[in-house]
Amino acid sequence: GSGDKINVFPSRMILTVMKLRLKGAQKGHSLLKKKSDALTMKFRATLKKIIENKTVMGEVMKTVYFSLAEAAYAAGDISQTVIQNADKAQNKIKFTKDNVAGVQLTNFTMHTEGSDVYQLTGLGKGGQTVTRCKETAQKAIKLLVELASLQTSFITLDEAI
Repeated sequence: GSGDKINVFPSRMILTVMKLRLKGAQKGHSLLKKKSDALTMKFRATLKKIIENKTVMGEVMKTVYFSLAEAAYAAGDISQTVIQNADKAQNKIKFTKDNVAGVQLTNFTMHTEGSDVYQLTGLGKGGQTVTRCKETAQKAIKLLVELASLQTSFITLDEAI
């Protein structure tokens, strides 16, 4: 409208100033466009990974429940043994920040510390089944941590865009 015009006195000096202002505005616009494109690309990639992980998660959780049932059948009720041996967390979550086009994204990673306190659990009966159950549960936990990281990044990107 009429508010978009700048009243200036027509001279060579003003022409140069206006050209510089236009060039600055165009440069700013192109930088914002690049930032927006980078965030949109990361947003789409994150969404794709979330969908893949959720699909895999369904299968992994089925495997975990089946493995738990196998362990309960082979070794009996091992819950009391697990509770007695649980004094310190073996799996820990570490988080880092990534910078994508000026937006801080939080990433979670799981790492294992210390020795395996459940090495001898179920040694007398069904030890292999209990170990297999533990390994499938750790896969599920790792996948859950990755999914949590992706969803946190997704929400942050959604707010930024």
